[in-house]
Amino acid sequence: MSEENKNIEKNNETKKEPVKEPKKTHKNNKELENVRNELALEREKSMRIQAEMMNFRKRKEDEVANIRKYANEDLLLQLVSVMDNFERALSLENDENKEFLKGFQMIYTSIQNIIASSGVTEIDALNHEFDPNYHQAVLTEKRDNVESGIVIEVLQKGYMYKDKVLRPTMVKVSE
Repeated sequence: MSEENKNIEKNNETKKEPVKEPKKTHKNNKELENVRNELALEREKSMRIQAEMMNFRKRKEDEVANIRKYANEDLLLQLVSVMDNFERALSLENDENKEFLKGFQMIYTSIQNIIASSGVTEIDALNHEFDPNYHQAVLTEKRDNVESGIVIEVLQKGYMYKDKVLRPTMVKVSE
């Protein structure tokens, strides 16, 4: 190649026209806007789903904690009924069965200790104001010198299990 041809090629290379980008059209702008809107909607959906999952996980954790906290509730309710029967038997004490009831008293005390160590406490109701959250009124009676709505007799003991009513106290309330 001659020197001239080389110079011509160099000039042609340096004079190359820049590549023209396609002109932005109205259609491209709309498509871009649509894609951006879709992306924003998908991000919002994703955030909502993440929030729902966090709420679901929290609800499940709370539910499992409650199940563990009150797992023995049914068993303890049955033991409370057994205690009622022991109390009835122990109230029948006389000279003939005094020795026999000593064994009942020991069993009764053992059951009391078991339920107390499990978080069960007796609801104190006598001479307190009637509270439907803790008491179940089965009778009413007019009594002199006693205000209306006061528990005047406990017919069946009530119990709390931790912070929940295991069994309400059955009571007689003054009118």
